[in-house]
Amino acid sequence: MILVGIDDTDNLESHGTGYLSRQLGALIASSGTARVHEVTRHQLLFDRRIPYTSHNSSLCLRVEIPSHDTSDLAYLCRSYLLEHSAVGSDAGLCIAASSSVSPYVEDFGFKAKKEILTQDQARDLAQREGLLLEGLTGDQGGVIGALAAVGLRKSGRDGRIAWRPGLRETRGIVTATHLLAHSGIDAIRQVHNGEPVDASARISVNPWPRGVMIDGQAVLLVEPTGNPNDQCQWQLAPKDILRQY
Repeated sequence: MILVGIDDTDNLESHGTGYLSRQLGALIASSGTARVHEVTRHQLLFDRRIPYTSHNSSLCLRVEIPSHDTSDLAYLCRSYLLEHSAVGSDAGLCIAASSSVSPYVEDFGFKAKKEILTQDQARDLAQREGLLLEGLTGDQGGVIGALAAVGLRKSGRDGRIAWRPGLRETRGIVTATHLLAHSGIDAIRQVHNGEPVDASARISVNPWPRGVMIDGQAVLLVEPTGNPNDQCQWQLAPKDILRQY
């Protein structure tokens, strides 16, 4: 399993890095280079001293390749980001086998959520750990977020699910059973106590099921609708809860 971290590919007028990560995932899959399992979004530090575009988030694609050779995957990702990253962006790319991502890289990711880190710190760590880390556009500041995304995804304890097969196609009111079978969600838990909901429970998932990473699983957090006459008993947890991931 390979982790592909990208960051800072956008400007204020362009599509965001989340959009580009999903487009890159579609290209990777359609080219036959790898099977794409998911894309996760990882929130990094908000600080005026950090030159992020809008939200300072980075993305990680988890993909499966048929061999240990990542050269084709790296070439495709590099070429795509060089062509599609926005003018003025500072794109960074990190590629690592999940098994090669050490606790030091995970720790770097969690530090990036709380501290201002530097390119030198990111590059030195990637070199020591033998990970591919490249700056592609602008001042190449995206290497920090790209490495952080890889570490955070490896931890299994951070991030929101930006894409899994069937996730964004799921709309409206659906049962828990349907979600678990068709949307890429691994578990559904009540936000106030962490308990699962009944398989027959009806859940409003508009605009789409916004899962988060908890203990290596894509978990959908829900709360009661508060209206017993509604067509469903549960709704998505509010955004302020999801922002904690």
